[in-house]
Amino acid sequence: MTIEDRDDAHLITHALAKDTLSRLRDVETEQVAFRKGLVKLGRICGYEVIDGAMETEYVPVQTPLQETTGERVKGLDDVVIINVLRAATPFVEGLLKAFPRAKQGVISAGRDEEAGMTDEGEFPITIDYVKLPEIRPDDTVIVADPMLATGSTMCAVLDHVLDEADDFEDLFVLSAVSAPEGLVRVSESVPEADLLTVAIDDRLDDDGFILPGLGDAGDRAFRTV
Repeated sequence: MTIEDRDDAHLITHALAKDTLSRLRDVETEQVAFRKGLVKLGRICGYEVIDGAMETEYVPVQTPLQETTGERVKGLDDVVIINVLRAATPFVEGLLKAFPRAKQGVISAGRDEEAGMTDEGEFPITIDYVKLPEIRPDDTVIVADPMLATGSTMCAVLDHVLDEADDFEDLFVLSAVSAPEGLVRVSESVPEADLLTVAIDDRLDDDGFILPGLGDAGDRAFRTV
């Protein structure tokens, strides 16, 4: 099993996930390689969600020679992936390789950097755009954002998701890198969500950035620095 339980999250420990994340952290990784790395990491994480959280069923299969019994994943058509714009876009592109028939939603959310972080370690969050598909009781919902820092943005996003969804099969918050403070905030605010991350980093700095982190994922992926 390559998903380990931690106090406030589940840690994806697949060797390729860790290898890809190490390349993403490297300051020498340029924009094209960084974006492709996020796509690759999203695909790996998607496969880990399938392996660790989704059930399979036995089905009859007719080979060219005879009938046999095969095994298929249940619920692959009942997946909703929510893209937290913009940094999650390449991350979600990778997830869609694992879940090609997933319904997609987008939420544009960002923290007010000028206002700064409060004494409680939170940021004011602005939601600019929300477009979500119907979320049904048998759907697995994956909210993807590569960076989970203070958790302020994710909590605001989840508020919108929960407003739209009366019920669902599972709710996953998926990130590449998380800070302990953010994991605690999200797990306490939205206990029904399962938090999945490839790395739990050391801490936040005074400006609310993850250390050691990987920089600003959106800026590095879209070359806006």
